[in-house]
Amino acid sequence: MEPGHTTSTRPSNGAAGPTIQLISYSPSDIRELNIDDIEQLPSLLSQPDMVHWLNVDSVDNVELVQRIGEMFSLHPLAIEDVHHVHQRSKVEEYDGYLFIVVRMAALENDDVVTEQLSLFLRGHCVVTFQVGRPGDCLGPVRERIRRANAPIRRFGADFLMYSILDASIDSYFPLLEQFGERLDELEEVAEAPRVRGLIGELHRIRRNLLTMRRSIWPLRDAINGLLRTDHELIHAETRFHLRDCLDHTVQLIDVSETYREVCSDLRELQYANVNQRTNDVMRVLTIIATIFMPLSFVASLYGMNFKTEVSEWNMPELSWRFGYPFALGIMLTIFLAMIVSFWRWGWIGRQSNLE
Repeated sequence: MEPGHTTSTRPSNGAAGPTIQLISYSPSDIRELNIDDIEQLPSLLSQPDMVHWLNVDSVDNVELVQRIGEMFSLHPLAIEDVHHVHQRSKVEEYDGYLFIVVRMAALENDDVVTEQLSLFLRGHCVVTFQVGRPGDCLGPVRERIRRANAPIRRFGADFLMYSILDASIDSYFPLLEQFGERLDELEEVAEAPRVRGLIGELHRIRRNLLTMRRSIWPLRDAINGLLRTDHELIHAETRFHLRDCLDHTVQLIDVSETYREVCSDLRELQYANVNQRTNDVMRVLTIIATIFMPLSFVASLYGMNFKTEVSEWNMPELSWRFGYPFALGIMLTIFLAMIVSFWRWGWIGRQSNLE
């Protein structure tokens, strides 16, 4: 594909058009609008004393995204990344603005799904593009903006950018808490003799943790790069808050890695239990087979029923009235001797030395 060429990577499903929301606020005023005609945007964004947050809740409409990019003088390569919704988290610096990609996390059908959030910081404006999945994690940011005495109302667009990043990062914590509680439950039953579906459940949790790790790890590098960049759009106060975002990402990475190790340990424990039960069954079967081997030999020996005319080759027990009890006695003696020997060696009846 030619660099800078934009096309939607998601098939059209005939849904309604994109939702475009504009929130403009200052310490003393706030305005929320749903935009139907984007040609109104230049006049609505003309107040430099207000912070403007334009959120486009769909990237399927290529012409719409391109038109917004033209209004804000956004680079075609950045617009291309907006449409290609499988980008890793990153921060790119352009002339006069910043382009940030972060992935928001949610739980659907017990599986973690991530959604790309593309953010542009330019002057007193923040422009965000979402894929269009119902709902997002930015509700707390909107609620803080609506409160007249909220600190976010006193800061500029860079603080709004931080707030959006912080909300996106915080969306991972409830998911990790759910997986942690589930692992605690599985750990209590992991040593049970038979737990159906435990291995599959551990594999599902580990797969979801890996999905989260793939999103969180580049996010840490992106925020690190944002802190190292001495950009005029980011003020000193906002940098202090971005450090908190970095701490949260490191915490997420540590917790996710810990939970992955717990999953691996529980899987190994379950495999060890299965192997131990298999060994116990094989040991019992081996002991039974070992006991019956000499008994089978005695029974097969006297089952040959050989009789000859030469007396020295006769089997005297065949004509002896006590021959049958004698054979049974030999079998019983062998059986008891082997049982006592196995018990003394610790193979049965007490803790085995092999366990």
